[in-house]
Amino acid sequence: MPNATTGSDTSTAPNAPDSSTTSHTSVTGQMPETMPADFAFSVRFGITGKNEINTFNGTVTKDLVVKGTAQAELVLTDSEMADIYARLRTINIYRELKLEPDMKNCAKTPFGEEHWQIRLDGEERSFYWDEENCEITADAEQLKELRSYIFELVKSKPAYLELPEAVGGYD
Repeated sequence: MPNATTGSDTSTAPNAPDSSTTSHTSVTGQMPETMPADFAFSVRFGITGKNEINTFNGTVTKDLVVKGTAQAELVLTDSEMADIYARLRTINIYRELKLEPDMKNCAKTPFGEEHWQIRLDGEERSFYWDEENCEITADAEQLKELRSYIFELVKSKPAYLELPEAVGGYD
């Protein structure tokens, strides 16, 4: 079930599953114009959500399908982080995000899913949605496009290029 949560408890691990069942963020307003010093994010994505880009830990995890996962160190430059922050600010994750589609007239398997965790000024926000119902909302599409952009950056990093190839696929 798609959901989004906000909170100031930073003790939650970036990989911890989100237990909220709301489909909207609960805070409205505008993100700070200047990127906070503690800005970090994690996004898990894909058919099983095993791919992960995690700036909290400085790691990238690749889903190798039948071969498990492989992890490498991830270093994004200050410029790349500032660019990602600016793109998040354009989306404005401080406003209410609609992540659950109104229409649920279709179900597909396998389906992609996305789990975001973002830290700004000591506060963490988590977002989740999936494509099981064959469509995603405009807000989810914006975050998915940002994740695709970030993943393209990551895929060009030498550490990622050294990870093994995936074996098999999802039916």
